[in-house]
Amino acid sequence: MIARLISWSARNVTLVLIATAFAVAAGLYALKTLPLDAIPDLSDVQVIVYTEYSGQGPQVVEDQVTYPLTTAMLTVPKSKVVRGFSFFGVSFVYVIFEDGTDPYWARSRVLEFLSAAASRLPSSVTPTLGPDATGVGWVYQYAVLAKNLTLAETRSLQDWRVRFGVSGAGGVAEVASVGGFEKQYNVVVDPQRLRTLGVPLSKVRDVVRGANMDTGAAPSSLASSSSWFAAAVT
Repeated sequence: MIARLISWSARNVTLVLIATAFAVAAGLYALKTLPLDAIPDLSDVQVIVYTEYSGQGPQVVEDQVTYPLTTAMLTVPKSKVVRGFSFFGVSFVYVIFEDGTDPYWARSRVLEFLSAAASRLPSSVTPTLGPDATGVGWVYQYAVLAKNLTLAETRSLQDWRVRFGVSGAGGVAEVASVGGFEKQYNVVVDPQRLRTLGVPLSKVRDVVRGANMDTGAAPSSLASSSSWFAAAVT
């Protein structure tokens, strides 16, 4: 077979040269147009629905959040697999689509079905879509080091300064902060004083929630709420 192929090529030099030219041209075209990467993206087209349900156990999260979202995502067009995971205070739902599905089309479809499923969730729960990235999108890690800052101050520097600068870089879908001490504010109430003043704990919750909102055209009401809160819990 090989001997006959060599013999035919020797007798048809012109055809061999033409075929070689076409092969070289096709290789150059493929080299310029094929999407090559150092790490080929072989992952499925997927959309992640992330939901926080603070203070709730995995079983409650499964019954009230993960199960309603999972059943709602089963009818998303071109979806082939829907997986739900429930953890303490957190729910993840992975919607995996057929090969060749446009990622942005998939995200828009999931967002539409997510809006329809919102009525089946608890009022305090707001599901969100995960970052616009694939399973092999984690390509860079960095550390924020400071000799004269505590772990809490370093985490605040990362969350409020460094993260925004990195997020603005081209091709960055999400910046996830890990480690350090996240800054928190804890309100310790005095039940006896609340009972004496006749103030329910729900009122304290509403005032704390309102103190973190930017509201215009009502400076007097904000000032009175802040002063009442200080008098009630100090």
